[in-house]
Amino acid sequence: MNNINPIIMDALSKNNNMVTTSQVQELGFSKQTLNNYVKAGLLERIRQGVYMIPDAVHDDMYTLMLRSGSIVFSHESALFLHGISDRTPFMHTITMPSNKAVPGSIKDECICFYIKPAWHKVGVMEKPTTFGHLVRCYDVERTICDFLRTRNRCDEETVISAIKNYAASDKKDLNRLSAYAEMFKVDGELRKYMEVLL
Repeated sequence: MNNINPIIMDALSKNNNMVTTSQVQELGFSKQTLNNYVKAGLLERIRQGVYMIPDAVHDDMYTLMLRSGSIVFSHESALFLHGISDRTPFMHTITMPSNKAVPGSIKDECICFYIKPAWHKVGVMEKPTTFGHLVRCYDVERTICDFLRTRNRCDEETVISAIKNYAASDKKDLNRLSAYAEMFKVDGELRKYMEVLL
């Protein structure tokens, strides 16, 4: 086997040299086809269900998101995507709806928060990674509320830094922040921080 089927090759080229098992199956090929390409050295398996052309640049955030339609980058990862944090997260942080499980294959490589399904999509948007792929994350206002909501699991210094950087930003939307804070029942906490910083 010297070449990748042109149909699969077309899918790879449209998807930044990556393809998922489900995409290949939708095109009418079996999982075994991918295994054969890996054995022949034509593809590399970079995550469970995600394959890439060898030597292509691996965008960790993008391939992580491909593992589940429920993954939304949050907390430190969202701050990083928005350019509000100067620190690259050591581990990516994601939020999932409480009625879904994190795929076992990625459990050890990210910090996961769960939220009730009705709140999972609030503030979801897309931002480009450093490699230019669009990934799902929460907007900045939702991210600030998430830090306040889960502050017992977060580093206090990170929470203060996030709010301080947000307060200094000229793109802040205080009305949206206030509405989210009320929804997530963190308006009292938010007031305490904002009184000091604004």
